[in-house]
Amino acid sequence: MKTIPYGSWKSPVSAQTLVAEAVGLGSVRLAEGEICWIESRPSEGGRCVLMRRSAEGRISECNPAPLNVRTRVHEYGGGAYAVDGQVAYCANFADQRLYRVVAGESPQVLTPAVDLRYADGVVDRGRQRLICVRQDHTGSGEAVNTVAAVDLRSGESRVLVGGSDFYAFPRLSPDGARLAWTTWNHPNMPWDGCELWVGELTEDGILGKVQLVAGGAEESIFQPEWSPDGELYFVSDRTGWWNLYRWRAGKAEALWPLAAEFGKPQWSFAPSTYAFASARQLNCTYMRQGRGYLAMLDLQTGEAKTLETPYTEIAELRAGPGFVIFIGGSPTEPRSLVRLDLESGKLEVLRRSRQLDLDPGYLSIPQAIEFPTAQGLTAHGFFYAPRNRDFSGLPGERPPLLVMSHGGPTGTTSTAFNCEIQFWTSRGIGVLDVNYGGSTGYGRAYRQRLDGQWGIVDMEDCARGAQYLVAQGLADGGRLAITGGSAGGYTTLCALTFTEVFRAGASYYGISDLEAMARDTHKFESRYLDRLIGPYPERLDLYRARSPIHFTEQLACPLILFQGLEDKVVPPNQAEMMLAAMRAKGLPVAYLPFEGEQHGFRRAENIVRALEAELYFYSRVFGFELADVVEPVEIENL
Repeated sequence: MKTIPYGSWKSPVSAQTLVAEAVGLGSVRLAEGEICWIESRPSEGGRCVLMRRSAEGRISECNPAPLNVRTRVHEYGGGAYAVDGQVAYCANFADQRLYRVVAGESPQVLTPAVDLRYADGVVDRGRQRLICVRQDHTGSGEAVNTVAAVDLRSGESRVLVGGSDFYAFPRLSPDGARLAWTTWNHPNMPWDGCELWVGELTEDGILGKVQLVAGGAEESIFQPEWSPDGELYFVSDRTGWWNLYRWRAGKAEALWPLAAEFGKPQWSFAPSTYAFASARQLNCTYMRQGRGYLAMLDLQTGEAKTLETPYTEIAELRAGPGFVIFIGGSPTEPRSLVRLDLESGKLEVLRRSRQLDLDPGYLSIPQAIEFPTAQGLTAHGFFYAPRNRDFSGLPGERPPLLVMSHGGPTGTTSTAFNCEIQFWTSRGIGVLDVNYGGSTGYGRAYRQRLDGQWGIVDMEDCARGAQYLVAQGLADGGRLAITGGSAGGYTTLCALTFTEVFRAGASYYGISDLEAMARDTHKFESRYLDRLIGPYPERLDLYRARSPIHFTEQLACPLILFQGLEDKVVPPNQAEMMLAAMRAKGLPVAYLPFEGEQHGFRRAENIVRALEAELYFYSRVFGFELADVVEPVEIENL
């Protein structure tokens, strides 16, 4: 083992490793014994491809290029297809029209060329229609969201439910007689409070009598589903934790009260944390202290059993007779599509997001940490120590630390294998992945720490986590950096502006001016800041007090900015305003804008360029030599 400075270690984990033969996996569905899912491919510019695996194990692509199965409802999308036997009905990203897709056949356009978007659909086979969330952009002003039915012959649609700001989870009962859905209004987000409704469908398919089942302004409902025998199940956080309930005889019955999260923030459509293997057996995944678990629940006896698996993140759960399908990941296993036989316990990996041929000697395993933060509270995170079997740091040297702030901000970080984190740790740079107050996975009270405190609590928790590791002798207090995207980019800019803890930072499509964000963003998040900051414009004082752009005189360290030029969530002017301010003050700054990218980079070449640029930036700021040749970045004022 060689002794050389931290940051200069030669690593087998290159930026190319992130995208080489890598795909994103999501939107798992079961269709008459076959398994469907979506692959997002950086090598194809982020194109989303519908995949199908037959009962015999044959895998095929359903949509040929350039069809891109991705919806823009809420901008974050999700639920971009519904499947009925061998037929899938898919939203195409380019025109947002629905297409009829069958493997081996040319896709057939279904809906007319008007400015309508569709998501979260379910096939109503008896009435030959798709019931889905529809977002109407044909008028002026804010888009109109409804639950609509799309005729599968003509492509024409009609509204079934309207009048609220947002809808999700339209779910048809097995006999086709009832429809369930969730709905909420500004300024709430679905994880703040929403309602679950059920309506009776008449013979001609319109809604008759409707009934409120659960929810309200301060109760979040997640994933209503009908059991095979026609009972309605859902997840509610009425106790402070997202737990499972069954609606029976007009009442909600708690199935398994637990201080754990069986739900998640609905940033995208159609997530699934539970599914029915039969009318008697429900399988579910829950999160406790940042770790995911898989469980089985007997619906007759109430007996619950947590199943042993090697996975610490479990998502997109679907179930069939005697088996479950899910996307699972662990600190040493990339996210994969997995089948679990419930009787034998046998696990079968059906598709990996990447091939991992990496010696364990280069892998840093996350350590869950709790650390003291402001107001006598405790915050959470995962610490990844530098690790490379070939190198160690100089005697007496402590490693640089990169603090990661996740997006959302109502999101969470995961312990599933993250190639980007290993990119840093295998070069001798420690990583702290923070689940700051406001993150999911620790109950509603922890999530609500951010109410009225965004830009304060998240910033404090990231700073205190870094200081905690410095005090433990695990990081160099003079070489602390912070990075994040979207809301995490905002936290990064706040931490660099309002604290003196960090010496450098990287903001990916981050928010610098909250007032501009409140004025310019899309419908789904247009009132999000009411709860996180305060009502706008009534509390304009808070928006300005929390916006780094107004306090650039307090900035005193280098910053690199990354921005997609087609971003509708955080428009490019947010990065450009900060760039101008840094230039005016003469501070070291770099800016990398990317044509064709939206909110989050999807193209392989841009993902590689951004990561290498960030590494190069830190090497210049912290003064360590790189083991590999990296394309330089123009850093002004350095």
